[in-house]
Amino acid sequence: MMSGYLKALIAAALVFASVAPAGAAEAERAAPPMDVPVMHEEAQAAGIAHTYDGPWEYFVGGGVAAFDCNGDRRPDLAFAGGQSPATLYENRSPAGGALSFAEKKDAFPDDIARKVTGLYPIDIDNDGWRDLVVLRVGENVILKGGPGCTFTRADREFAFDGGRAWTTAFAATFEAGRRFPTLAFGNYVDRAAPGSPWGTCHDNVLARPGEREDAPDYSAPQVLSPGYCALSMLFTDWNRTGEPDLRITNDRQYYRGGEEQLWRIEPNRPARPYRASDGWRTVRIWGMGIAETDLNADGYPEYALTSMGDTKLQTLDEEADEGSPVYRDIALEKGATAHRPYAGDDLKPSTGWHTEFADFNNDGRTDLFIAKGNVEQMPDFAAYDPDNLLLGGADGTFVETGDLAGIALPAKGRGAAIADLNMDGMLDLVVVNRGGPASLFRNLGGRTDGRPRPMGNWLGIELQQDGINRDAVGATVLVKSGNDTRTRNVQIGGGHASGRIGFIHVGTGTAERAQIRIKWPDGEWSAPYRVFANNFVVIRRGAEQAQYWYPVD
Repeated sequence: MMSGYLKALIAAALVFASVAPAGAAEAERAAPPMDVPVMHEEAQAAGIAHTYDGPWEYFVGGGVAAFDCNGDRRPDLAFAGGQSPATLYENRSPAGGALSFAEKKDAFPDDIARKVTGLYPIDIDNDGWRDLVVLRVGENVILKGGPGCTFTRADREFAFDGGRAWTTAFAATFEAGRRFPTLAFGNYVDRAAPGSPWGTCHDNVLARPGEREDAPDYSAPQVLSPGYCALSMLFTDWNRTGEPDLRITNDRQYYRGGEEQLWRIEPNRPARPYRASDGWRTVRIWGMGIAETDLNADGYPEYALTSMGDTKLQTLDEEADEGSPVYRDIALEKGATAHRPYAGDDLKPSTGWHTEFADFNNDGRTDLFIAKGNVEQMPDFAAYDPDNLLLGGADGTFVETGDLAGIALPAKGRGAAIADLNMDGMLDLVVVNRGGPASLFRNLGGRTDGRPRPMGNWLGIELQQDGINRDAVGATVLVKSGNDTRTRNVQIGGGHASGRIGFIHVGTGTAERAQIRIKWPDGEWSAPYRVFANNFVVIRRGAEQAQYWYPVD
């Protein structure tokens, strides 16, 4: 029987023979010192026809959720539509083959299908089925997931009030001692305030679950005030205490004196913002997206912050007092500013939205994706503003390869998701575009002399716990091969209006074997699991060995 990976290579060769990556013929710079993945756009061929559009309330948002909603472990896709209805596509892609999706009709109840800005998957009630938190203009909704990608409203069951705000950000975590997750909602302009939209940012909300045994009770949320027009947020254990705080990136456009925020989240105490007295330094940007990774595996995360004009890449300042959230920007020295279009002749500043760290070429180094696109028709910013694919180099810097990879399309990117959609060990990419069709890129591998070929080795890792927090949100995964250690955190949040959950992808470069250790959400470390690369592995908490899982068509 032909393996799925061999099928993928044959299919890649056929596609590459007739399709050249966008911008490759125009590229005059030297070839980058790493494998560049060939990303083939095939949304229409795969059966996805979706557009995020609408009036001014929808120039932000435009998210997509990637998660398994029918139990086959393949990532399905749920799209925010803005004024158009949200849509759900079930993944029918054969292992290693061309991407294929089928729209599931009536997946979203009619009364909430429109006005959707973003979606995040999470198993809220610990029943083994992923639920969907749906961000909207007017009222947020929690949809309870069930077999076969079915969803029902759970607002009343979970005592959840979706409010009436313009919601554009979300994050979730499981706090110690609680059966159900804590939810954070970030809101944008307060449309009902006098003088809207200027200086009228809405407050944010932190919803901690009550003490019911059978279902969460979110009837007593805390208002996080002031709000500075949040566009992205995530829970982050920035200081390695085991108790994640809430970081929020804000759009300074609408609030004089607004800034980025970090809220202290302590057990059984109201959240409070870090201030200058805590060491927090004021940063004011047009904050749109946020992503976290640990670039040097020292246990302290770095953050990519997108904006209009540049991308910040922050690391904890080594000279700051211990325990103080003092950060310095390393984007310039790492080659990750992404402040202007890298293709075309438009030299005006860029506008960044969704951002996410991942390893697209499986070389074991962290890459950075940024979705780009003019807010609407802002004349001071680039009109042609292609998405970035910044590949990580051996020296720790990033190299732009978006045009060489084939993702430099004339679209207005917003939200995105990175996942192995056809289970071939290579990360694919879906991008939501404002006012135009969504893009779906299949990763065909590296390129040599005009032909695709395999890149580095890889692992797909799924974590499982019994009872509470089945997907191990808050866990840290360490993958060691040779002298290299790669880390991944299991998070719900970040990006821009887009969430994903599922296999954790780790490139291992030339290493064909690896050792995996898990720091579970409560801080307990697992024993080391020794595995062969180029496999999907399932690690159940307490198991003596990792189990291999093989995708079947």
